[in-house]
Amino acid sequence: MMSIKKINLPDTPGVYFFKQGKKILYVGKATSLKDRVKSYFAHDILLTRSPLIAKMLKEADKVEFVQTDSVLEALILEANEIKKHQPIYNSKEKDDKSYNFVTITHEDFPKVVITRGAGDYGPYPHSGELKEGLKIIRKTLPFRDEKCKLVGRPCFNAQIGLCPGPCAGWISKSDYRKQIKNVKLFFESRKDILIKSLEKEMKRLAKEQKFEEAKKVKKQLFALDHIHDVALIKHDLESRIINPKSTFRIEAYDIAHISGTNVVGVMTVVENGELNKSQYRKFKIRKDLNDDTKNFKEIISRRLGHPEWRFPNLVVVDGGKGQINAAKKVLDDSGLDFIGVVSVVKDERHRAREILGVRSPALDKDILLANSEAHRFAIGYHRKLRDKGFRI
Repeated sequence: MMSIKKINLPDTPGVYFFKQGKKILYVGKATSLKDRVKSYFAHDILLTRSPLIAKMLKEADKVEFVQTDSVLEALILEANEIKKHQPIYNSKEKDDKSYNFVTITHEDFPKVVITRGAGDYGPYPHSGELKEGLKIIRKTLPFRDEKCKLVGRPCFNAQIGLCPGPCAGWISKSDYRKQIKNVKLFFESRKDILIKSLEKEMKRLAKEQKFEEAKKVKKQLFALDHIHDVALIKHDLESRIINPKSTFRIEAYDIAHISGTNVVGVMTVVENGELNKSQYRKFKIRKDLNDDTKNFKEIISRRLGHPEWRFPNLVVVDGGKGQINAAKKVLDDSGLDFIGVVSVVKDERHRAREILGVRSPALDKDILLANSEAHRFAIGYHRKLRDKGFRI
């Protein structure tokens, strides 16, 4: 079996290929290429993977990968690569009839629907992931589905912005077909071409002084660059929580300031009970506020703007219910409401008195470690900048 030490993989989303020479044996996707491929080399491989995959690993002599900007794009690229190469171990793993596909119907206003066994784009092994992926795409590139009837009044999805509204005559056939073309480009893993097309469209609309329409296209471009703020990551994170042998990541946040001036924030990380100092982060708060609730909102929002940092299973904040609610609000708004949040309440001597929030008691030691380390790191960072005479 290959040694994982010889495989240098990034901690980012992407698609990996197990190969024997030039022959592709198996294609998979990952939230973290590093973690996912590493899991194949566990000592108890026969317990955690099927005998078929264990056999594949004996035959493979090489691992290659392609990084993607998001887990959603990894999901789509995986399906395209499986369809293109027909790897023997992907096809053996599941009956073709049980795979899901995306199909675009042949109509004046085509529908985008999920089909079983065959279709335009796929195969997708897990229907839950595909449905979640379609929800994400639809927020950026609205389309008609089977619930949209062309009866002269807006369907439910049109009313909430997920359908362009051919049902109510809100969009012409030609404009709708442009939208479907964009959906096709995304499902073909050609996001670069899609972005160039939208940029061209935005410039044309602006030149014609159609500023509202240009603004809508600009929002689409922004959304395509921020696909990481989505709940698709939930599937991988939940499987880490279920499997105790996987990495359980706790991120703790703390604030340091002097009466609301020179405010700084920090993030510390505990993984499987151990401090991971290489993952610590510092934040200079943009507004001096003597309001830790708002300060927590800012640093967590800024942290979520970095999909290259693996998302946590649990977030720890310092304070009470106000701080928990602030953190939950940011996570909910980003589609990451499945990430747990707890807070550590301190006594008058700043010693941990109570942990608020739903969690396993087995995690309390790690929660307190992360929290105390965040406090130490925040105070140290604030003192260092203050001693240098910096205006933060």
